[in-house]
Amino acid sequence: MSKIIVLILSLFFAFGCNSKTQTNPNIVLIMADDLNDYNEDLMGHPQIISPNIKKLADSGVSFINAYSNDPMCGPSRSSMITGVYPHNSSNFWQKPWFDNNVLNNTKTMMEKFKENGYYVVGSGKILHHNKKELWSEFEHEADYGPVAYKGLRKKGKRGIAHPDVAKPFSEIGQIDGSFGPFKNISNLEEDGEKITWAYGGSRGYKEFKYISEDDRDLTPDEINAQWAEDKINELAKSDDDSPFFLAVGFLRPHTPLIAPQKYFDMYPLEKIELANILENDMDDTFLNYVETNNVEKSEVGENNSTLTHKQLSKRSVEMYYKLKESYKNPDEGLKRFTQAYLACVTAVDDNIGQVVNAIDNSKFKDNTIIVFVSDHGWTLGEKDHIYKNSPWEESTRVPLTIRAPGLTKPNTKVNHPVSLIDVYPTLLELAGLDNNTIKNDKGKSLDGFSLKPFLENPNTKKWEGPDGALSVVYSSDLNENTPSNHHYSLRTKDWRYIIYDSGKEELYHNAIDPKEWNNLVYEKTHPKRDEMVEILKKITHPMVPNGLKKLQL
Repeated sequence: MSKIIVLILSLFFAFGCNSKTQTNPNIVLIMADDLNDYNEDLMGHPQIISPNIKKLADSGVSFINAYSNDPMCGPSRSSMITGVYPHNSSNFWQKPWFDNNVLNNTKTMMEKFKENGYYVVGSGKILHHNKKELWSEFEHEADYGPVAYKGLRKKGKRGIAHPDVAKPFSEIGQIDGSFGPFKNISNLEEDGEKITWAYGGSRGYKEFKYISEDDRDLTPDEINAQWAEDKINELAKSDDDSPFFLAVGFLRPHTPLIAPQKYFDMYPLEKIELANILENDMDDTFLNYVETNNVEKSEVGENNSTLTHKQLSKRSVEMYYKLKESYKNPDEGLKRFTQAYLACVTAVDDNIGQVVNAIDNSKFKDNTIIVFVSDHGWTLGEKDHIYKNSPWEESTRVPLTIRAPGLTKPNTKVNHPVSLIDVYPTLLELAGLDNNTIKNDKGKSLDGFSLKPFLENPNTKKWEGPDGALSVVYSSDLNENTPSNHHYSLRTKDWRYIIYDSGKEELYHNAIDPKEWNNLVYEKTHPKRDEMVEILKKITHPMVPNGLKKLQL
């Protein structure tokens, strides 16, 4: 009997030290950029073709009411990756997160997993401002190309919009003012300068070869998809049993909406359906309204309202009206832009499929958690908007799918509202790691809640998180470091409540008004408002939004 005990103990000590690395799940994080509900899982557009996103969602748990905490690239990603709400860090806009005192003293996902024995690798756009030292290995920085360029090799070089885009929309620039399919532009010139396609990374521009669909360079997203597939295959052949955290960030459908012609061919222009847009839908909304002494007036609009946040509201209105002005038929520009957006979604869907297929065709399939998400949404004409960073459904709602082998069941849908702040604590719990993410007393603990209860039971009543998802919209540079002086939006399962810095309110009954056409507190009160205000106060406590202070609620 004693010999058996000795044998068991010897086996335990021989293999016990490796049990953690053998049992901890691998994690693959896939991020798209500016992707709203135009995908086959959420079906925000009836014509969308995205079979890979659909296949992944059907294989796991899809959160159909998932929201961005700040619908702008930089703050959304830094909030998700550090697990800290923007109002608790004052990181609301596009400044580097590592210059923020709270976030820089809080462990990112990458740091947390790396210190717990994970091999942490990444490529593409994960954080808006990356730091390579966060990773065990990082390959390709974010690249918004291919972009059109003139005089690429000369001193006066500058980026331009796609050559086929009409003015004045094209004057917005090479990123937001540009859309269309690849074409051979080798014989085109502007102001005597040769026009070329170019990669558009942070380290400068280099020529992107395009002769034809069969003779061209890979796009940045295609390069990242291939990197991910190669890395997964490399890890599968390795003798190292350490778990890995692999993150790959795709740029599309972020502008410029440029993709191979084959994706545009899937959406014939004459058959494009526009978003369901209500005329004059802006009349009972207040994003462009200002009624405060501490915000600079920048531009007077209709009804003597003013645009307070130049970088966001002005850009969205500018894009919408310039697009309409650029074509004889006011709807043609929006149709062309919508076609390009749909084409880019289908293009990135192929990239996503390549990564998921690499996992599914490897030995990692049954021990790898896959998370697919976008940083925020995008409007396509609703409320005279074409952009992100607005407090409404199209801008704040994101796809979120989690597949955890042995835990999640296929074809599971969760209706309860959640947000990106919940991704970090979810991954920690699924990996069996503690949730201590502060580096020192300047850092901030996790604000979100693990979604594991929903992964186990989509109708659970045991989730400890809030009844609504919080989003904040930046108001002005003058309010940069004042959390209370921004606009806050709360989305519950059936309702949305918005309180602006001015004290103006919006309330929508999304269960019967999914496009948020009818503001129920426009020039009147509504009994649901008080309930929504209390949820909002609870999430933002101890901070109280300035708009609520003005209402004296």
